[in-house]
Amino acid sequence: MPSLDPGRTGVNRVPIRYGSRPCSLVVCRGCCCGDPRKNPGTDHAAQLDRLRAAAAASGGRLAVRTSDCLGPCAQANIVVVQPSTEGRRRGGRAAWIGFTLDDDCLDDILAWAEAGGPGLAPPPATLALQMIDPPKN
Repeated sequence: MPSLDPGRTGVNRVPIRYGSRPCSLVVCRGCCCGDPRKNPGTDHAAQLDRLRAAAAASGGRLAVRTSDCLGPCAQANIVVVQPSTEGRRRGGRAAWIGFTLDDDCLDDILAWAEAGGPGLAPPPATLALQMIDPPKN
């Protein structure tokens, strides 16, 4: 049986399992991603603000964090959609999204994450076209 998160207060407590992770968005903010010189027509700060606001409003179902350079700089901006614990249990794996430069792309990423993300919901068709291979180490 899920338990209530003791850190939440008020009437809208959300049942969660301890040790479970939400769907997470890892936003690259390294050498090229988020750089207005590389993609001057994109408001990089507003993108990150929008993703963080969606995470804050999700009641713990979505997390957002930034990372230094993830590698595929030619396909900046990169967002990695990581599955939740339940999504991973159902076979979901991290999805790397390239060219996340406009509101339509963010709409698709947020809609997918809100539907459960990898392993729980299929990605929007337009987002699937932007998926890239992660770099090989």
